[in-house]
Amino acid sequence: MIELRKAKDRGHANHGWLDTHHTFSFADYHDPRHMGFSVLRVINEDVVAPGQGFPTHPHRDMEIITWILEGALEHQDSLGTGSVIRPGEVQRMSAGSGIRHSEFNPSPAEAVHLLQIWILPNQQGVTPSYEQTRFDDAELANRLRLVASPDGQDGSVTIHQNARVYAARLQNGEVTHTLGSGRRAWVQVARGELTLNGQLLTAGDGAAVQQETILRLTGNGGSELLLFDLP
Repeated sequence: MIELRKAKDRGHANHGWLDTHHTFSFADYHDPRHMGFSVLRVINEDVVAPGQGFPTHPHRDMEIITWILEGALEHQDSLGTGSVIRPGEVQRMSAGSGIRHSEFNPSPAEAVHLLQIWILPNQQGVTPSYEQTRFDDAELANRLRLVASPDGQDGSVTIHQNARVYAARLQNGEVTHTLGSGRRAWVQVARGELTLNGQLLTAGDGAAVQQETILRLTGNGGSELLLFDLP
């Protein structure tokens, strides 16, 4: 069974410096029908204006993943981490027992376009930590590249949850993913359009997948997606 979550139906807020779309309930957007999916709690698509950003704020007990589509995002946190993330890089912050961080667009001219994902952890109160890694264009082209996993498999970042996150940039070919028994999936289209088991998805669309074994993803002239393999 595949249930589509169309881009136009997401929550939306434009704060001037931040234009944001919420796949699931977040901040002032609340829809009891869309509180998350499995352990996936938040998918926010954010566009942050040049020279603007999120001031220092706290998090607890959440696995936070950031995926950049365009531009760059500067990160600083209470662990002493200072970094800039760009397209092709994935950032993971385990908030655990508590962390404070800020996110800022360092460019004076270019907006930053990103997806921020929150995944519920399977352990509470872990020691906060940060990880960032880069994947070459060739690793993402026409294949599902593992970017986050419970055990850091294949150079992915490590999360405290039995979930795996894949990224792909598809042209016109097909990639497949097999779900294990009892597993679910969420597909989020970041850019372009594709078909999932014959159903068309366009930029900003998501799809909740249950009781399926094979996922067939076919690009249509250039698309970028994240696939979440979930308990």
